[in-house]
Amino acid sequence: MVGTLIRPIITEKMTGLQDARQYAFEVPMTVNKIEVAKAIEKQFNVKVLSVRTQRVKGKEKSQMTRRGRFEGRTRMWKKAIVTLKEGDKIDLFGNA
Repeated sequence: MVGTLIRPIITEKMTGLQDARQYAFEVPMTVNKIEVAKAIEKQFNVKVLSVRTQRVKGKEKSQMTRRGRFEGRTRMWKKAIVTLKEGDKIDLFGNA
């Protein structure tokens, strides 16, 4: 269970979904929905209704330098979007 959640994903789109009690986290590629739900319930003391996961492909990057062109790829990662029970909330910034 340790290391199931890597980091919360805080973007403009995900901040807008917080009104609908939905939060996104980066998780390891090997975890499943059940493990994600258990980890969030344990860490934040909330009730999880559903978990949606998606694998995000890495982008191709290239850079031109004096020595030529360097090409590479960013890493693949997994995103989990969690929906919480009515009335539950996760304080990602620690303001409360």
